[in-house]
Amino acid sequence: MNVKASIEIINTRQLREEMPRVVQSVRKGKRFLVLHRSRPAFELGPAGPASVPLPPLTEDPVFGWEGVGASEDGLRAADHDRVLYGA
Repeated sequence: MNVKASIEIINTRQLREEMPRVVQSVRKGKRFLVLHRSRPAFELGPAGPASVPLPPLTEDPVFGWEGVGASEDGLRAADHDRVLYGA
């Protein structure tokens, strides 16, 4: 198996224990080869053009819904997004 130097090799135990670090690294473009019982099982990498394409917004049933009204906690939509998604 030809493993590129830019791919970090970890095992499933490390993946479980270091999941937050792995997710942050993948979001920054790093790739991982995950070993299970000392054998390559799968690779993790950033989502890209090879990912499942999203359907057009017009096909999303939620897209056409009306707004649910103003927030009662005084926060803006961006504030809620930051809490929900860490963005």
